[in-house]
Amino acid sequence: MPRQARLDIPGLLQHVIVRGIERRNIFRDNTDRKAFCERLSRLLLETETDCFAWALIPNHFHLLIRTNRIELKEFMRRLLTGYAVTFNRRHRRAGHVFQNRYKSIVCEEETYLLELIRYIHLNPLRAKIVPSLDSLNTYQWSGHSVLMGTKTFEGQSTDEVLRRFGNLEDIARNEYFKFVVDGVSQGRRDELVGGGLQRSTTGLLKPVDEPESYDARVLGCGSFVDQLHQENELREVLSSGMTLVELFQRVEQYFGVESGKLAFRSNNSNHIKARDTFCFIAVRKLLYPGTEVGKILNIQRSAVSHAVRRGQLITTKDADMIDKILNRQTA
Repeated sequence: MPRQARLDIPGLLQHVIVRGIERRNIFRDNTDRKAFCERLSRLLLETETDCFAWALIPNHFHLLIRTNRIELKEFMRRLLTGYAVTFNRRHRRAGHVFQNRYKSIVCEEETYLLELIRYIHLNPLRAKIVPSLDSLNTYQWSGHSVLMGTKTFEGQSTDEVLRRFGNLEDIARNEYFKFVVDGVSQGRRDELVGGGLQRSTTGLLKPVDEPESYDARVLGCGSFVDQLHQENELREVLSSGMTLVELFQRVEQYFGVESGKLAFRSNNSNHIKARDTFCFIAVRKLLYPGTEVGKILNIQRSAVSHAVRRGQLITTKDADMIDKILNRQTA
C-alpha cells in the first residue's frame, strides 16, 4: 500500500523523528553534534520556524517545530542534506546518512504541545545517555537545558513555552521542571508516537461513544483531523500569486474597514479582527514572511506571530471566511 503524502501545511505543530540509516549513529562525537546544532539554529532563524523541543540521541533525533514561512519538507531537506554533506566529509565516507523517509506527525497544539515537549526532553534520560534529572538539566544536546536556563540555543522558542507555566521566569522554570519530573515515571508514551486510530483517539483524549475521524499522520481528535483535511483541500486550490497589497484590500472590503486604515492600530474590535485575520491568511495560507506582513501593519514580527494565532481562532469560528476573502466575495 503506497504511503500517504504528508500533511505539510505551514503553521502546524509537527513532531519529527529522524533516524540514521540502518539505525547507525548519526552523531559520533560532540563535534558532529555541534555542527548539527549550529545548522539547525541558523535554519530556524532564517526561515522564522518555531522550535519548542529537540533532543539528540546517537542514532536519531527529535524535533518539535512549527514552520511558518516554508513547508516542512523544504526545512528538513535543507537541514538533512547540509548535515549529511558535512558528516560524510568529516568522516571520509559516502552514501546515505539518514533513513530515506523521516517520520513527521501533525499534532493538535493545545492538547499535545506540553506533553510532547516533556516526552522529547526526557529522551536522553530514558536512553540512559544521562544518569539523572540533575544531569539532564545541564545536558548540552537537548532543549531541556535551554528551558532550564543553563544553556543557550538561538532559535528555540523558550519564552512561548515558559509563559505557559507562569509570568515570572524563575517561577515558570520551577513549574516546568516539576512538570518534567512528573513525566519520568510514565516511561515510553506509545500514544505520542504510535499511528492511526491509536494516535488519534487514545492517550490524552477521552474515549468517545462513536468512532472519530482519524489519520495515521495526525495526533489529535476527530474534529482536528477533519479540520486538517478541509484546510489541506483549500490550500491546494489557493492561488500562490496573490500579493500582500491585494490581500490587504480584500480583508478591508470583507470587514468593512475604510480603505487604507487597516495599516493603523485601532481599539475597534472589528478592526482588530481584520488585522488578525490578515496576518493569519498572509502567513499561514499565502506563506509570506512575518517580517513582510509586519511592515504593512507597522508592527514587529513577534506581534505578527501573536496576531496569526488570534486570526486562526477567528477563521476557525467562521469556516467560510477565508474562502470568501480569497475569492473576492463580500460578507
